[in-house]
Amino acid sequence: MADDALIGKTIGSPVEMVVERGKIREFARATMSRNPEYLDDPEPFSEPTYLTSVSFWGDPSETPIKELGIDLKRLLHGGQSYTFYGPPPAAGTKLTARSRVEDIFEKEGKRGGTMKFIVMVQEFRDHLDELRAEARSTLIVTGQTPEGS
Repeated sequence: MADDALIGKTIGSPVEMVVERGKIREFARATMSRNPEYLDDPEPFSEPTYLTSVSFWGDPSETPIKELGIDLKRLLHGGQSYTFYGPPPAAGTKLTARSRVEDIFEKEGKRGGTMKFIVMVQEFRDHLDELRAEARSTLIVTGQTPEGS
């Protein structure tokens, strides 16, 4: 299980992804967007939450969650936010994503014992190694598995 020694460490393998025009359109439709900038533009920028799709690009056996030793039965998604350094990446942009542990802390839960919070930051850099965006997510690991699991 993740401990404080991991704070600031990069974990998992870097993941390369190419922002594809067709995938921007598919993502827009999946999120029920009707914005013609995502659906019809020949060189669209990606929707702000499009970067979530990076999880489909990497090797599923090498996820940060696995490296952190988290039991999926005890994992909750505590939140997600994005920061962009310029416009969202446009179709054709090649990005490399790397994950690091930003913080780890605990809180007492009301029903499930102590909960561990792991704040992860995923940096997205372009071919010039310029930081284009960051995705910050909070993982919550409950103190015990839900009943009946």
